Amino acid sequence: MTTSRRRFLGYTASATAASLFEPGIRLWSQPPAVEPQSGWYDKPMRWAQIGFAEDDPGNYDPQFWLDYFKRLRIDAVTLNAGGAVAFYPTQVPFHYRSKWLGDMDTFGDLQKSCRALGMVVVARTDAHACHQDVFDTHPDWIMVDANGDKVRHPSDKDFWLTCALGPYNFEFMTAVHEEIMTKYMTGGIFTNRWAGSGMCYCEHCQKNFQAFSGMALPRTHNPQDPARRQYILWRQQRLFELWRLWNGKIQSINPNASYIANAGGGALSELDMKTVGELAPTLFADRQGRSGLTPPWANGKNGKEYRATLGRKAIVGIFSMGLEDKYRWKDSVQSDDELRMWVADGIAHDLRPWFTKFDCKVIDPRWMPVVEEIYKWHAANEIYLRNERPLARVGLVYSQQTATYYGGDEARAKVEDPSLGFYQALVEARIPFGMVHDHLLGSEHVRPFRTLILPNIAALSTEQCKQLEVFVRDGGSLIATYETSLYNEWGVRQPNFGLASLFGVNYAGKVEGPMKNSYLSLKKDSSGQYHPLLRDLENAVRIINAVNQVSVRPAGEGTYPLQVIPTYPDLPMEEVFPRKDAPAGQPGAIVRQVGKGRVVYLPGDIDRTFWETLNFDQARLLRNAVLWATDEPAPLTVEGKGVLDVSVWEQKSSITVHLVNLTNPMMMKGPVREIIPISVQKVRVQIPAGRKVKQVQLLVAGTKPDYRNDGGFLQLEVPSIGLHEVVAIDLV
Repeated sequence: MTTSRRRFLGYTASATAASLFEPGIRLWSQPPAVEPQSGWYDKPMRWAQIGFAEDDPGNYDPQFWLDYFKRLRIDAVTLNAGGAVAFYPTQVPFHYRSKWLGDMDTFGDLQKSCRALGMVVVARTDAHACHQDVFDTHPDWIMVDANGDKVRHPSDKDFWLTCALGPYNFEFMTAVHEEIMTKYMTGGIFTNRWAGSGMCYCEHCQKNFQAFSGMALPRTHNPQDPARRQYILWRQQRLFELWRLWNGKIQSINPNASYIANAGGGALSELDMKTVGELAPTLFADRQGRSGLTPPWANGKNGKEYRATLGRKAIVGIFSMGLEDKYRWKDSVQSDDELRMWVADGIAHDLRPWFTKFDCKVIDPRWMPVVEEIYKWHAANEIYLRNERPLARVGLVYSQQTATYYGGDEARAKVEDPSLGFYQALVEARIPFGMVHDHLLGSEHVRPFRTLILPNIAALSTEQCKQLEVFVRDGGSLIATYETSLYNEWGVRQPNFGLASLFGVNYAGKVEGPMKNSYLSLKKDSSGQYHPLLRDLENAVRIINAVNQVSVRPAGEGTYPLQVIPTYPDLPMEEVFPRKDAPAGQPGAIVRQVGKGRVVYLPGDIDRTFWETLNFDQARLLRNAVLWATDEPAPLTVEGKGVLDVSVWEQKSSITVHLVNLTNPMMMKGPVREIIPISVQKVRVQIPAGRKVKQVQLLVAGTKPDYRNDGGFLQLEVPSIGLHEVVAIDLV
């Protein structure tokens, strides 16, 4: 790699990895990105995408789609333009044109018609596959596996997989994007699978990684392997360089456009969400539906994760009418109510809907009336869906560095599952909450929250621990589980918890598990009372323990309302009894007042165990921890039967409360067959100081309920909820 080339990529070969990607600092040494122009990005509320299939040119009815877009009041549309297949008369060498294109301009004609209807048009490209002529002429552009073999596309053997980090993207796809923007001046370009199809060992990756790190590409996924750690840093830097390159080229042609990557998400996302939030003027959450054991609240979770780093920027939630499954039935159709539930939960958490349809020829049209129904309601109530800020006072922290450096290949079980468990417990408790990225723990970001929850956020830097200490010192409360802060930001175990001074315990040098047949014994205080942590458990005597447990030693004042009953035999049945000579169990929970704040530390992986078992006692324990720690009137309470996902938002002149009814036998294993209505719900909403209520509406029922004011809180009853109800409170 030449010196000029290294400078172009934003780093020099002698730069150290630690200086390039430490939590909380910029990824590389270059001027900060210009703040994206506000432009059009916040205006569209309803999106559509129709992805041209190669045989669509001349074989589909564009007026059919334009009429549908008008009925749905679509504001923005994404259309396939090029990359793997070009749907316009491209002049870029090796840019494969659809065999059906002829002298037509399928992309250009439809985008012109959409613009005439007042829509923003974003061009979609696909960067992950190429045809045989590219392989023959530029074999170095092709992805290479660990055995040194070039990789054919697993689904279509006419295609080859491309290397995302080499000339195919940096040169060829750059030319494609420049051509599209020059010819059509679209609002932006959105690229599918731009980050590659796995680890590549091509000559460019080998050479560039060697220049960056002085090492050969790793052959292991272990994040503690030096080469693997360097590779994680290098790949992120390389992809962000590509993003900046494409964005710069696009904006040099059209300053009102941007490159919008198909990227981002939660702890398991590979690209740092803090940087993504800085670069993206808007973002599209590509979580098209649920499969397996995905709960329906997962769509709202997408919105919260993106909101944590994008702030007030518009976030759009992509959904597909087809069944989302590993078998890829792309022309299938979901049940009507499955679609309704998935989209409703996204809307409740500030995702603007975007439907995507593969192939412009509608084979099974059953989805179309359902989406039309959703979009028409959304358009009619748009004023109440332009949210300015959430009013939740509880924040659930997620950590990509914990997933990457502590979790590694086990990140889903060790990092994501604890978060899912706490998420489920909060939904069941009807506690409104947001999500917080662990690279944004400074006062300006966490100030809206009273309580932060750390579900096994194991890998934390010294600086991050200091930020959390400041949060508690300033009156915030903290809940943490299991190995939180026991590792540094690189996933290396430390002699003690980084947050030991808050927890009031020290690490005792051992982690037990998986444990069978272990319990937590309930303890009364000196006055003979149970701590509020044990509310609704008072007659239990004991509850099941977590499966894995950190050994701790008390190191400060604290209350221990739970004590571990050590594991004892579960077979043979005659031996299932606790041993009297067993050593005394350690604290199963530590609750403390620290300065102005409160701290709850649970040494077991109780949240992960709850996600595995859905045990009702553990759900109560997690709920009680949040209620005790938060210790203030909630901005929203909802009482009634059923499972509701709730949220509360402030708009310019209103407050909205979303109540999404998840009460369904197919909640934890879809798809939903039908919506099961629930009965009366009592709603209590805090009204901001200095504001008065003008009127209250139920936006789904279309009624104006009776309500009363009670010391700054508005109280009303919602008679029934089918799937989704929105309480809209207009303020003076």
